Amino acid sequence: MSDAPAAKTSVLFVCVHNAGRSQMAAAWLAHLAGDRVEVRSAGSAPADAVNPAAVEAMAEVGIDISEQRPKVLSGEAVQGSDIVITMGCGDSCPVFPGKRYLDWRLDDPAGRGVDAVRPIRDEIERRVRGLINELSND
Repeated sequence: MSDAPAAKTSVLFVCVHNAGRSQMAAAWLAHLAGDRVEVRSAGSAPADAVNPAAVEAMAEVGIDISEQRPKVLSGEAVQGSDIVITMGCGDSCPVFPGKRYLDWRLDDPAGRGVDAVRPIRDEIERRVRGLINELSND
């Protein structure tokens, strides 16, 4: 019998630009689950920087994503994840057998001010809390 700890569940959040929704979701999951879950995010066509309104909205709840940078989605990132949560990337997200895929349909915060991003942030928090609860019951 092994004394090795159980492997952490790995979650990958994917949106087109990896500048808003997926960054906020990854930050929420890391903040709320701590080191119990491995968290990644990526985009099928990453932007140059994280959406400033997303940075501001997350700072309002005490989560700093100002140092995050959009990352390109790779097949390796998908293969290395147990759960892949897509947020509007459509057919550009690679699909591998044996992975669990969820599609969270959320408004895109691109080009919107912080007032429009807050409800998106709050909905992402609600869904992340539900995911953590589900993972805790597995």
